[in-house]
Amino acid sequence: MQHTQDTVDPAEIAKFEAMAAEWWNPHGKFKPLHMMNPVRLDYITRQIAAEFGRDLATSAPFAGLRLLDIGCGGGLLSEPMARLGADVVGADAAERNIPVARLHAESQGLAIDYRHTTAERMAEAGERFDVVLCMEVVEHVADPAGFLATCRALLKPGGLMIASTINRNAKSFMAAIIGAEWVMRWLPKGTHDWSRFITPAELEALLRTAGLAPVDRKGFVFNPVSWQWSISDRDLSVNYVMAARHP
Repeated sequence: MQHTQDTVDPAEIAKFEAMAAEWWNPHGKFKPLHMMNPVRLDYITRQIAAEFGRDLATSAPFAGLRLLDIGCGGGLLSEPMARLGADVVGADAAERNIPVARLHAESQGLAIDYRHTTAERMAEAGERFDVVLCMEVVEHVADPAGFLATCRALLKPGGLMIASTINRNAKSFMAAIIGAEWVMRWLPKGTHDWSRFITPAELEALLRTAGLAPVDRKGFVFNPVSWQWSISDRDLSVNYVMAARHP
């Protein structure tokens, strides 16, 4: 079979390769993700539970669901999904992320199938999932439309995809570039390219073009006074997330 073109961007992969050892340091280069992770998990778990009729109060509410965390990094989302009972595959195009993720999962007694691969290669191999997570990934790929179409191909009919990214406006430039990279130095300069950020209207159009039906969207909002993140129904001005269903 002829191999389809990967949508990974080698320059973007190199950025995350250089930071691989930092994934589980809550005060390191991935501090913003550690801070945001509770609201990401709250949104993800509620969406999956609602879509598949699961009770989050049970011990393993996602048992029987096959879940792909594409762009898994060190496993910050893969691990809690596994703890909730899902059969988790964590995939990342940055090779150095995978041993970090594997070692940490093993230290926690978690069985997670981590792979150094791409969405395109998994789709080509016929892999299918009930849930696909692509969190903070789409702004780093070379072809967002092609990437999201591949994510749809990875979903079983009736499956759910959850994608988060960063809006493109003056506020997001101030927050994600100047604030996070230049002032707070949470991330190395150049981690994000503002021109590659995607507006909610653009992401919704990309999802629909890919054959997915958007069902929900929310904003992730950082409060510099309380130093906490929250989920917003209205404020999608910087970080935001969308859920879409494979009809």
